[in-house]
Amino acid sequence: MASLRPAKCYRRVEKPYTRQSQRKPRKGYVKGVPDPKIHKFEVGDPKKKFTLKLYLISNDAVQIRHNALEASRISLNKALTKHIGKDAFFMKILVYPHHVLRENPLATGAGADRFQTGMRKAFGKPIGTAAQVRVGQKLIEVRVNKEKEAGAKKALKITGSKLPVTYRIVLE
Repeated sequence: MASLRPAKCYRRVEKPYTRQSQRKPRKGYVKGVPDPKIHKFEVGDPKKKFTLKLYLISNDAVQIRHNALEASRISLNKALTKHIGKDAFFMKILVYPHHVLRENPLATGAGADRFQTGMRKAFGKPIGTAAQVRVGQKLIEVRVNKEKEAGAKKALKITGSKLPVTYRIVLE
């Protein structure tokens, strides 16, 4: 099985490719979308009252793949648990990977020309999903108490390195 293409192949924001229809199957252009790797969007106690909200905000318009969102969620959860404690925070991923990514795989090696069509009908097959992000859009929300602010900022800085976007951390 081939490995993942680098994120730079999918970073540029394209026209959204999301049309899936169960009611009118002929209008559903996307055939067989793979499930996104990220399934949990909230971690922590949402009912608990916290005094601070910190946001990771995008400085660029970019597409973020589902596996990058999952990697950032895992690293943020791990860092918050380490710096703050298990039950002292609530975090939420605010973007969802709707856009379907496509790939036209080109075969290499002996005998590749027998089953390959090259760039003829090069629309591509669905290989994953991505979230389309605008400039100034909130990506991740973290709620903590005032005394844990430094640990939360450190954790957001760590998780920002997992995303293919320049970011800023805003306190509310």
